[in-house]
Formats: sequence, structure tokens, C-alpha cells
Amino acid sequence: MSENRKLRWGILGAARVNERLLPAMIEAPNAQLVAIASRRAGAAQATLEKYAPCYTSSVQCYDDLDALIDDASVEAIYCPMANEEHAAWALKAINAGKHVLIEKPMALTVTDVEAIEAAAKKSNVKVMEGFMYRFHPQHARLKEIVDSGLIGEVLSARASYSFLMKQARMYRINRSMANGGGALWDIGPYAIHSLRWCFGLEPVAVMAHAKLNQHGADIVTSGVLDFGQDAEGRARFGHFDISFERSRKSEYEIIGTKGWVKCHAAWVFQNDVPVISWATEDGKYAEERFAPSNHFNLEIEHFSDCVLNDKPPYLTFADAKANARAMQAVSQSVAIGRLHVIG
Repeated sequence: MSENRKLRWGILGAARVNERLLPAMIEAPNAQLVAIASRRAGAAQATLEKYAPCYTSSVQCYDDLDALIDDASVEAIYCPMANEEHAAWALKAINAGKHVLIEKPMALTVTDVEAIEAAAKKSNVKVMEGFMYRFHPQHARLKEIVDSGLIGEVLSARASYSFLMKQARMYRINRSMANGGGALWDIGPYAIHSLRWCFGLEPVAVMAHAKLNQHGADIVTSGVLDFGQDAEGRARFGHFDISFERSRKSEYEIIGTKGWVKCHAAWVFQNDVPVISWATEDGKYAEERFAPSNHFNLEIEHFSDCVLNDKPPYLTFADAKANARAMQAVSQSVAIGRLHVIG
């Protein structure tokens, strides 16, 4: 594959996340934005003019989503549609032979993720769930600390993700949890994904509680994922807390038998200086800082490289199915008001 080859991208929707993803496609050395579409007349053009005004003459804007999918110049599609629409539009794009990066959550059910996986295999295209945070170097370093044994056996983890809901974002809570609305399906995927990664295991049960609005969307959800007992019979619990009523926070912490390690901000902007800290029972403490890095750019570079050089995506279908299974379990626990065993 030529080093100068760039993957030609289309964006399926004028969602707010384009503020970060659209520039990433332009800046990534192996990517080229060629099209953007929206069902709202003029929205695609307005989004391009807002976030990349210098590219208005070189990027095709559509007021029809299907038109972008049918565009032969588009090789890969980023799908940032409403949560409950991800599966249907991803399947359309895959069946048209397009590679697809699907904004988290990949789908609301394991069954839908399995359908996407089967379609991707049939069409021989790459598909990945868009957890951009995992591409920042700070997380690899945190995992390195855990794997080194510095903090001992991992027995507890805590994930807290929140931002204060503003009027412009009210569309996120205008439908029930069952239909993709609320904090669980918006920022909850980060919390559940973080905890599963912290333990390197899948949960066996969950107990969750939520505050719902008049639409049945959760404004706040908190709970505990049970990751079973270790070889010595010690409990392994993952605590999560997500909210639209609190200030911006995106931290997770891992506590072991010998110490702890913490990611202070999983959501970072390109000029931020990320920090992780750790401490041990014998009195050692450290803070490690990282050079600014744009995890959206790194995500686009990675997926583009996977397509251009036929490599498997870092985030797998197995991971997407496991996260969907855990997310469904949290929703079920909220619905029944008690512990839900994950079968």
C-alpha cells in the first residue's frame, strides 16, 4: 500500500460530535474527508462551514443520507446518528460495501451487534465501535502499571462520567432508556467500558438505580457491577456513576491489594495535559503527565490504517458485544429495581 494513500471518509449525520471528528478526518495523514450528509436541509453544509470552512469546495454535502452511502467516492463512513439508529444505518452502509466507524454505542442490543458483525464479515469490511478515549497514550500507561503488579490484585474499580445538561442537548433525554435516550446510552458506555477494561473480565451481575424524567430517560444512573470473586474468594466490584446534573467529569480509578492508580480525565481536549496518579501501600506516590494528544485524530488514523493495510481494529466485535450485554443488564436492573444476573 502506498504511503501516500488516504482513506476517503464520509460522515453520516451532522451530530455535535463532528466538532471533534470532522477536523480529525482532515488532520489525519491517512484520511481524507470527501462527503458529509444530514437529513436536515442545509445542515451538512452548515456543519462543514462551521468546523472546516476551508474545505467547503472540496467536500460534497448531501441533504440525503442514502446519497452519501451510494457515493462511490466514499470508502469509509463515520456513523454518529442517534443511539437507536446506529444499527440500522451501519447495516445500510456495510451492505453497500463501506467500512464503518460507529459512534458508541455500536447498538442497543447484543443481537444488533451480532447482525452488524455478520454483515461486515459477508461484505468483507472493517467495522469498529468508536471509543475514542482508548486511543490516548495515558490508558496504555495505566494498563502497564496494573499489569506490572505495582498495585497488586485488582479488586475494585470506580468510574464517574458526567456533564451538566444544557438546553441545546435536551434531545438526548426526549425518549426513554429503552429507546436509546438518557445518560445510560449517552455517557454510560464509557463507564461500563472503562470498568470492564479495568478488570479485564466480564461482569456476572449488576445492581443499578436511576433517576428518570417524564420521558423515561435517565438523568442519573449509579450502580455496581459484580465481576465475581478472585481465586482467594475476594469480591471484585466495579462502581459506576453517570449524570447529566453534574459538572464535567470523566475519571476512573483502580484499587488493588497493594495500591491504586487513577485516570483523572478520560475525555481530554487536544491541548490538555493528561494526568494519571498512583500510590502504593509502602508509601510511594507519583503523578505522571502526558504530552497533549488528540484521541479523535488517533482513532481516525488507526481505523484508516486498518482499512488501508488490512489490519484488525483494536476494538473488536467481541468487545462490542460484551459492552452491549453489560449495558443491557444495567438497563434491566433499573427497570426491575433489583439485582440482575447476567446470563
